[in-house]
Amino acid sequence: MFNGTEINSSFHRPHRTSTYLRWGASVPDAFRFAVKLPKAITHEQRLVNVDSALDTFIEQTAALGERLGCLLVQLPPSLQFVSVDVEVFLAALRKRYAGDVALEPRHETWFSPLCADVLKRYQVARVAADPAVVPEAAEPGGWGQLVYWRLHGSPAIYRSSYSDTVLAVLADRIRRAQRSARAVWCIFDNTALGAAVPDALALRTRIANA
Repeated sequence: MFNGTEINSSFHRPHRTSTYLRWGASVPDAFRFAVKLPKAITHEQRLVNVDSALDTFIEQTAALGERLGCLLVQLPPSLQFVSVDVEVFLAALRKRYAGDVALEPRHETWFSPLCADVLKRYQVARVAADPAVVPEAAEPGGWGQLVYWRLHGSPAIYRSSYSDTVLAVLADRIRRAQRSARAVWCIFDNTALGAAVPDALALRTRIANA
């Protein structure tokens, strides 16, 4: 049905290597997982002094093998951009993981030319999110070879479905991104009332029939 999904449960609790092995073996060859970094790294340690936690997480997720398509770093709304801390974190992450990384900041200080330069240097994409904390947050940013949309539902976050008009515009944006980026993701997180799967199916149909 779909060719990828996001593992959000890794944010709340660690998973055994055997669990990732089982998930990787349960999907077709072309299927990919995006795995969310633990809240211990992003929300509790706030990206600082996380080498040990990164070691554990990267070792666990490596069990997905080629099915690991992307790591997702979602930050707390209160976490401001501090260049030194971010560069130390990204350098530590890149020392351990060379694959695709998407970062979803939720504080307005992350949407600056300086931040964009840092993300590009470490080949990290900035998520295009809805709802957007600032207008720039609705647009993909950072490293341009990975484009990653996360749609949480609007106007009611996690609950609202998306209109045909919104999905038509999104389908066009995805098609254009596919012409220039190496990888394009679109994840619907409006799951509370079951809107995510119908929205994703409708979007996929629009893209396929263009």
